[in-house]
Amino acid sequence: MSKKDKDKNEAQVPEAEPAPAPEAAPAPEEPKGPTPEELLAAEKDRYTRLYAEYENYRKRSVKEREALYAAVKSDTVTKILPIYDNLERALKLGCSDEAFLKGIEMTMEQFKSALEILGVKPIEAVGQPFDVSRHSAVMHVDDESLGASVVVEEFQKGFVLGDKVIRFSQVKVAN
Repeated sequence: MSKKDKDKNEAQVPEAEPAPAPEAAPAPEEPKGPTPEELLAAEKDRYTRLYAEYENYRKRSVKEREALYAAVKSDTVTKILPIYDNLERALKLGCSDEAFLKGIEMTMEQFKSALEILGVKPIEAVGQPFDVSRHSAVMHVDDESLGASVVVEEFQKGFVLGDKVIRFSQVKVAN
């Protein structure tokens, strides 16, 4: 076949039509994000939880600070109570120098006043029923004239700070 015939045959062959495009399927709906109301509700919830956490932290911090303050105060008072004991012994001994004795009495009153300002109170012991939560029995005596478990004598004064015993009273108890 000649080139001319070839061109003719090729010209008669209809060109293939492009295949029809498949019908476009409807596009899947894109998932919608949360609505503004949902976003606002979520933020309010987050804020409320954060605020509650902060309030709990603040209250816990205040409590811890108060507990630490009470512990330090208790420890400090415990360390200076031997001074009270020495002043009390000096007053019991007495002295021939009235001015000196007056000075010790004034110092003891000032010391008691300072303890009172700090909230430290002495534990009453003599004549009271023996209480293991406040007294420490170091001696026992049999005395029929006294009731059972009554404190007869106090060897060392006990003290409380608020409701906490910072030093137990050392006492003699009648059985």
